Amino acid sequence: MSTDALSRAILPEGWPAPRGYANGMVAEGRVLVTGGLVGWDAAGRFAEGFLGQLRQTLINIKAVVEAGGGRVEDIVRLTWYVTDIPAYRASLKEMGPLYREVFGRHFPAMAVVGVAALVEPEAMIEIEATAVIAG
Repeated sequence: MSTDALSRAILPEGWPAPRGYANGMVAEGRVLVTGGLVGWDAAGRFAEGFLGQLRQTLINIKAVVEAGGGRVEDIVRLTWYVTDIPAYRASLKEMGPLYREVFGRHFPAMAVVGVAALVEPEAMIEIEATAVIAG
């Protein structure tokens, strides 16, 4: 059985289909939980700008999930912490293609939370992920 068959999005009857996220996910398997990951590379250098940090953060999440034996498609939840909600909103059009470049067309349950600051002073975004991996 492929890992795709072990998780699926939940859409209550009569609700409109969400775009770019799921309202809920159900899955079976081993749970992998990341810490809050930020947009820096292995050398600790932050990517430039909000979109650069978002791309690097998604790459970092993918790397952790793969190191744990999973795939992007195993991710069932993302919680985004953003220091500048207006910048987030202004970047929505550019975020779609960037997200799909790293995660494809896999859209787990997501929440975006505006925060005053993150522990890393240069960080503009921090994301926690939960994946459920087959086996």
